[in-house]
Amino acid sequence: MKQQILQTSLNQFLKYGIRKMSIQKLVEPLGISTKTVYKYFKNKEDLLEEALHLYYAQQYQLLENYAAAQNPAHLLFDVWFTAIEQSSNVNTVFFRDLHYYYPDLEKKIEVIIGKKFDKQFIGIIGKGIQEDIFRGDVEPQIAMEGVYVLYNAIAKNEQFKVKGHSTLDILSNTIGLTIRGMCTAKGLEDLDSHIQSVIESGGVKVFQETMVLS
Repeated sequence: MKQQILQTSLNQFLKYGIRKMSIQKLVEPLGISTKTVYKYFKNKEDLLEEALHLYYAQQYQLLENYAAAQNPAHLLFDVWFTAIEQSSNVNTVFFRDLHYYYPDLEKKIEVIIGKKFDKQFIGIIGKGIQEDIFRGDVEPQIAMEGVYVLYNAIAKNEQFKVKGHSTLDILSNTIGLTIRGMCTAKGLEDLDSHIQSVIESGGVKVFQETMVLS
């Protein structure tokens, strides 16, 4: 029951934001009482914190599952394609509420989660350098920090959603440019071939097992 409450609450937070969602509204789809929720969580903030951990754990699991086998340039492209695709289903009010009403929790989660993602992404870039997919002069930490800045601007801003750009167009003209800039001639040729296959297939197939908001 705890996991059901967590997943349902997470979906509700992402769909409607945080501030206006009471405990009762969060679990309304489950048809349970707030008393049941308080058996597992002290309050709304406690529930929110665990829901955030669940959200990022799901993202990290996808990355971890495929990181070992995939071409590093393909992997970075696919990961950020999926991240942008998922962010299009998240109400930007969620990010604003988290930043404005729960700044300490936001920072706490960023520190915990950030270290895990940094380690994984830096490892992917390092592997790409070793395989002559990425250029040897690329600084993995700086490159990824730049990508994070771009992603946050995309995910937390209504501009791209309002203008109706496709995920592929957004990625290709933002984060995709950074990934391409990291590539050697060999890596770029290979990446372009992969991008063409993504276009022809209509999306990134390997990452389609993602959370769907109800």
